[in-house]
Amino acid sequence: MQRFSTFEIDELKLVYRVLHKNLMGHMELMDAEFLDALQSWLQYRATQDGVDVSVHAQWEAWLKGQAAPTPTVGAEGRVIPLTFDGM
Repeated sequence: MQRFSTFEIDELKLVYRVLHKNLMGHMELMDAEFLDALQSWLQYRATQDGVDVSVHAQWEAWLKGQAAPTPTVGAEGRVIPLTFDGM
């Protein structure tokens, strides 16, 4: 994974976003060792920046260089999503 440490993080994020956006058109990317290693490195770096990569909105915001959205908390303390992925 250290092999990515020599590259600028913003360039790696861009490459990842472009590859990820084109997965459906190039299904062979799903099994590409490069993409898997790149994602692992970026997730490691994101966690170093305090991002919870299991929360899609935080991960996506970090990849785009944006501030993570603040979750909306309802009356019972539950997080109410503002958007639904995949809909």
